[in-house]
Amino acid sequence: MKRLLKALLLLFSGLIVIVGAYVAYVYLTYHRIPDNVKLKPESRNAELLQTGHPYKAMTFNIGYAAYPDNYSFFMDGGKYSRAFSKQSVMDDLSGIHRAVAEEDPTLMFFQEVDTNGDRSFHVNEDKWLRDQMTDYSSVYAQNYDSAYLFYPLTRPIGKAKSGLLTLAKAKITDSTRYQLPIDTDFNKFMDLDRAISVTHIPVNNGKQLAVINLHMSAFTKNAKVRKAQIDKLFSKMKIEQEAGNYVMVAGDYNHDMLGNSPEVFKTTSKRMNWTHPFPADRLPKGFRIAKQGLAEAKVPSVRANGTPYHPGKTYTSLIDGFLLSDNIKINRVHVKSLGFKNSDHNPEILEFELK
Repeated sequence: MKRLLKALLLLFSGLIVIVGAYVAYVYLTYHRIPDNVKLKPESRNAELLQTGHPYKAMTFNIGYAAYPDNYSFFMDGGKYSRAFSKQSVMDDLSGIHRAVAEEDPTLMFFQEVDTNGDRSFHVNEDKWLRDQMTDYSSVYAQNYDSAYLFYPLTRPIGKAKSGLLTLAKAKITDSTRYQLPIDTDFNKFMDLDRAISVTHIPVNNGKQLAVINLHMSAFTKNAKVRKAQIDKLFSKMKIEQEAGNYVMVAGDYNHDMLGNSPEVFKTTSKRMNWTHPFPADRLPKGFRIAKQGLAEAKVPSVRANGTPYHPGKTYTSLIDGFLLSDNIKINRVHVKSLGFKNSDHNPEILEFELK
């Protein structure tokens, strides 16, 4: 009996050491990418944008090509932490690219693009997308480089490097990554780092189009963090506006961009961490949300991931889209209905002109 108790004690002590060592590893390896990092655009197109010319922009959170319509995610109460397989990642990437190619946008904004992740079977999605879109200039801004997260225990989500990819059938002169405020408690290990990229594209009248690609926090319960992220975004928008630039913000806000999505999509009125109404009343003067006709069309841009997608049953909302300065004319905006076949998001498309 004493030998058994001694063995159990040794086993328990060993487990404590292992857990303690892992917690220390997570904390000691945690780091944030510095603020105000200059990025290196890849130049493949030297065109200048033209005033009065119709263009198309598209924003698409691809969910690191791991969320087909039959997928559910553990952090939303579902089953899985990683993509089904490497082949599944490649199939989703191919479907995502087909959807983009059908629209042939001049400007393309991707979010949740992995460059190296256990969850996406180490497919360099940034390189793969750039290799398909060879007539686009491009720039990649890393959002985060997480430690190995040993959760769920049965199949950990692991390490991930992921970020924002901006592409343009035009010249890109420069781009900068700015970090966003995040939680400082343990939640920072789950919601990870957040950032925006600000990229400049020259226009034929001597001005620049400043495009801001973003992916805001999804899982924070801290209203102060959500407000601080939006405050920093608005500050950057005003700086670009005061410089005389055209300003376009595109991406995943993790806020209800309609303000009344539960009413539009006939879902529960209870707000999730990622569906609080976007503070449109706080937008800087001279900016607006591009949302004409979106409520009437009733096409959502995101689904909940607690279960596989079931049309008419799964919780849906509209959290992606565009913020625009008044010197950009909106011709049309719509969500492309893909049935969440290759991502937990549907892309949104803006048809516009520079005044």
